[in-house]
This record gives sequence, C-alpha cells and structure tokens, in this order.
Amino acid sequence: MPARTNRFLMLAAGLALVLVAACSPRPPGVEIHDPYEVTNRAWFENNLALDNAVLGDTTETSDSGLRRVVRNFGTNLSIPGSVVNNLLQFRPDRAIENTLRFAINSTVGIGGLFDPAGRMGLHGRRSDFGETLYVWGVHEGAFVMLPFFGPSTERDAAGMVVDAALDPFRFLLPGREHAATVAARLAAQLAERAEYGDLIDANVMQSADPYAQSRLLFLQARRYYLGEESEEYFIDPYAEFVD
Repeated sequence: MPARTNRFLMLAAGLALVLVAACSPRPPGVEIHDPYEVTNRAWFENNLALDNAVLGDTTETSDSGLRRVVRNFGTNLSIPGSVVNNLLQFRPDRAIENTLRFAINSTVGIGGLFDPAGRMGLHGRRSDFGETLYVWGVHEGAFVMLPFFGPSTERDAAGMVVDAALDPFRFLLPGREHAATVAARLAAQLAERAEYGDLIDANVMQSADPYAQSRLLFLQARRYYLGEESEEYFIDPYAEFVD
C-alpha cells in the first residue's frame, strides 16, 4: 500500500476517533439534541442557496429518465462500501445480497446504468459506517448540518470520514479512476435531490420552520432506518410516493 494512502488512512482514522469521542448521548428526555443550532441554521441556508445554484429548475426541465440512470450508476458504485459495512456489522446475509446485486447490475445492467437485480427481487440495502457505529453501540451525538451533504449527526459525520478512507475503489483503482467513481456517486446524490425536489418543497420548504422540519424528518427517518424507533412512532411523509 502506498505511503500516501497509509498517511491518509491514519489521518482519517484519527479524525474519526475524535468525532466519535464527541458523540455524547442525548440528555434524558431530549429527543432532538441540537446544541449547534445557530451554526446549523446558517449551513441550512447555505445548502439551499447551493442547491438553487447547482440544480436550478432541474426538477422542472431535466429528463427524469436521465436522472434515474445517473442515480442508478452512482448508487451501484456505492454498493461495495455497503458490503464492507455489512461485514463489519456481522451481517453476512446482507453482504451476500448486496454483492449479488452489484455483480448483476455491473454486468447485465451495463455498469449499473440499469437495475435488473431489483427486478429479480435483489433490492439490497444501503449501509454506511454510521450504521456500523450504531451497531457497535456508539451514541448518535448531536444533530449537525453538513455543508453540501445536509442533515446528519455527529456519529454519521464520523462514519462518512471512515467510509471515505475505507472506500474499496481507493485500493482497487488508480487515482484518476477512483476520483471518477467519487464524482459519479456525488452526481447520483444530486440526481436524487433533483428527483425529489418537489417532495422536499411540499414537506419541508412549505412548513412554518423549514430548518426544524428538515431536522425532524431526517432524525425520524434515520432512527427508524437503524431500528432505533418502531414503526408505530414513525410517519414516513414520502411513503405514498414510493414506486
């Protein structure tokens, strides 16, 4: 392994440890722990401005079929990272399903542009190191609004650092090719944001306090996804729009 990669991994691991150490438990009786609210609100506004600048009227003018292909391609490239986290979580069944999904979509699906695995019933399940930390018992920590990436928590922010360091393509591909996979995954995130722009406007931007609504919906969805909240306490505002 190149010395430069070793240094990057050591720096990423050190930063992740610092972030994990900051993940304090929520105070008793507090469902939303947001000690950085002033800064978070500022970044929320900055992210909205960035979305408007980058996406513009994408939700109205761009072809949804093209967005779906971009999203499929980038999402497919994220599957190996999910497999790594499945194994770290001791969930071999999920690792096997995600591996099969990646293999089928990368071949029959022409590099992930299409989703034949989904039509075969292999839908897989996204995972990340934030979920791995949850499985290992790390506290959620405070809510944070990240530049570009949007709503998160201290635990998930630490997980993003580790996911970047453990990206399988970092070790399998040369620098330029690896950078291309990162760009494709970022493009997929933009395509997904454009795809659901109208839903975000309806459920977040039209509320009395868009920041608070965004925070609430993210935390509800994330905790439910991780199994921290049961279905009876969770209302998915997007459920009626799922294909």
